[in-house]
Amino acid sequence: MMQQTEHQASVSTQPDSYVTRIVRRIRTSTPARSGWLVYLLLVAMAVIYIMPFLIQISTSFKTEADASNNPVSLIPATWTTAAYQRLFLHSDFPVWFRNSVIVTVFVTLGRAFFDSLAGYALSRLRFAGRGFVFGMLIAVMSVPSVVLMIPKFLIIKYLGIYDTYAAMVLPLLVDATGVFIMKNFFESIPRSVEEQAMIDMAGPFRIFWSIVLPMARPALVTIVILSFQGSWNELSHFIIATQSPALTTLTKGVASLASGQLSQGNQYPLKLASAVIMTLPVAIMFFIFQKRIMNASEGATKE
Repeated sequence: MMQQTEHQASVSTQPDSYVTRIVRRIRTSTPARSGWLVYLLLVAMAVIYIMPFLIQISTSFKTEADASNNPVSLIPATWTTAAYQRLFLHSDFPVWFRNSVIVTVFVTLGRAFFDSLAGYALSRLRFAGRGFVFGMLIAVMSVPSVVLMIPKFLIIKYLGIYDTYAAMVLPLLVDATGVFIMKNFFESIPRSVEEQAMIDMAGPFRIFWSIVLPMARPALVTIVILSFQGSWNELSHFIIATQSPALTTLTKGVASLASGQLSQGNQYPLKLASAVIMTLPVAIMFFIFQKRIMNASEGATKE
């Protein structure tokens, strides 16, 4: 009787242990499979995203015939730098590049200074109409830039700076988004860091320049990157601000290549070579400063 009971107990526990092993196997294998699916999905998305850039670089080193016959091939049949030589030696591309560099440098420095200065004033100073000014700032951010093209053109003409470097630079020196970012970052810095300077009778600008601004380096780097990218890739403003070929920027020049300005034919290597050169400065900026993009925890002190 005792043996029969033990045998029945062992038999009854066998299915349970078998089911338990199956459940345990499913639980351990499901996360691994889902992880692999996520990785495959990310790799596929990365390939889809990067592929146009790889085709762009590859085509810029192709011949005209090779680019027409094999437009999406990643390996040129014949490697050549003819497109780059033609851009720099037989076109106005150096003038376009020079103008873009000049405008981008002045706009980036100007935005970094004026955006941070305005952001500090809105976050620290108390003055009449402060709330109204901030409300107008938010309103400007919500307006599409294309809506402001005609008013900007009329103001530029009224000031008498049309078709000059001033017309290309001055309207871009302050950016509402940059002011908003700097204001929010300054508000995250405790006021206690400024108290000692106030005791030493330092003025608002001295406190801003010597104490608060160095602590806002992450936000400042973010403004520099966004300003560099925005001014380097700007097109609509330059269309309404200038008409002289001597003031053409890369964006206007590369856009003109799409209509076959230099010669007939598809000009795929020429167009994509100019696009590669135009992309490099922005890509280099992001790779250099990607670890310094705004981190609100930096610069703060413990209370």
